[in-house]
Amino acid sequence: MNDTNKLLVKTIGAALLSCATGVQATNWLALQGTEPEGQSERAKVWGFVQPEFQTTDGSEIAAGPWSGQEAIFNQIGPDLKTDSQFSIRRARIGIRGTGFPLDTKVNYFLLAEFGNNGITRPGGGTGSAKVTDASITLNHIKGARIRVGQFKTPGAEEGLQAIHVFDYINFTGVTNGLLLERHFNGDGSDTFVTPGGNSGAGGDANRPNGPVGAFRDTGIQVFDIFKAGNWEHSYAVMYGNGNGITRGDNDDNKETYLYWSSERVYASKGARRQGWKLFAWNQDGKRTLTTAGAGEYDRKRSGLGTTLRKDKYRAAFEYITADGMIFNGTDGAAVAGSAANGPGTTASFNVETDGEADGWYLHFGYAVLPKLELDIRYDTYNRMTNVSAKEREFVTTTLGAQYFFNKKARVTFNYEFRDGEAPNLSAASNPNKILDGLDDRLSLQLITIF
Repeated sequence: MNDTNKLLVKTIGAALLSCATGVQATNWLALQGTEPEGQSERAKVWGFVQPEFQTTDGSEIAAGPWSGQEAIFNQIGPDLKTDSQFSIRRARIGIRGTGFPLDTKVNYFLLAEFGNNGITRPGGGTGSAKVTDASITLNHIKGARIRVGQFKTPGAEEGLQAIHVFDYINFTGVTNGLLLERHFNGDGSDTFVTPGGNSGAGGDANRPNGPVGAFRDTGIQVFDIFKAGNWEHSYAVMYGNGNGITRGDNDDNKETYLYWSSERVYASKGARRQGWKLFAWNQDGKRTLTTAGAGEYDRKRSGLGTTLRKDKYRAAFEYITADGMIFNGTDGAAVAGSAANGPGTTASFNVETDGEADGWYLHFGYAVLPKLELDIRYDTYNRMTNVSAKEREFVTTTLGAQYFFNKKARVTFNYEFRDGEAPNLSAASNPNKILDGLDDRLSLQLITIF
């Protein structure tokens, strides 16, 4: 067990001994799968729809073997076939409730995704609806609730929080790159194409072999929430497959997740309650590749941060580190599956099995009017920090505005100023010429919750 794990375990243990009074309060761990005692329904149908529009300037690759072709970072996901697109980003419907009248301490949570995203169309492939959550929570043991099934893993704030109250349209670069996991059969190194232009042995795009992880896993979790004056403390320990959603398990390894948060609660309730929270988390597991780069590799992620929501003000900060299984984009920034100009290679998705990375973000929001909130977010993502020539730095500044028609419907506007560079290479190098073409991105999204 590493030092971060030991620290989290000691903190959790000390808190459990000192906090004797359990409460059923609004909290990300409780909000997604735990019903309030005394207010439970046997079955409650709910969901939300998010239509949106996203666009970039569509700048092409400026150098390298795929020069003049579409740059993958300027295409709109999940299909990556256009730089301007209307889409139904998410369309989710679920049912939740208790075992009433037999046992209100048994809760269940079921949610399915019908939208156009990496869950339903991994790698831009054939789309179909997917079950994202299917869990049962047992609330019989004081101080140790038990959740079993497929559900959100305890971890980073952007992943753990409810997506329908997310203040922005797109995730930060560090969350998207390090935590929104894509699962592959290989590392992308097998992209050989013969001089005649025909694919060589195994030379393919190495597209994801299933849905994006969606910050979820299948396993068992022990957690609870404790009240100490105006403070609310939460812990979670989870043991899972480490293989995302709807995929089963492809090896004998398991993932461990540790989480702790302490929040000073000010007022209100629900997903937008007012409070100041401190949190830390850790994930530790392995991944197995079966084709190019076949083998077993460590994958570790950890982070810490704080959030604030009080009166008209909102703020957040989080720092994230990663060791192993770093998603490393595509060859030459080309769309996966694209052949290089002339005989050569086929662009593929790549994974650096022994890579390291880190990043952080800072968010600030202010409600200038009861129905209008302005937001600004600065985020950095430093990829492959352990290999000088491969290191890439990405910085994004997002300006946003949210207009609330009512408590369950709003429109969000974002403009992202995006920059990238290879800091240890010359400005005239191909990687830096390519990254100079990283476009800004404009997004507009409407959401209604039912």
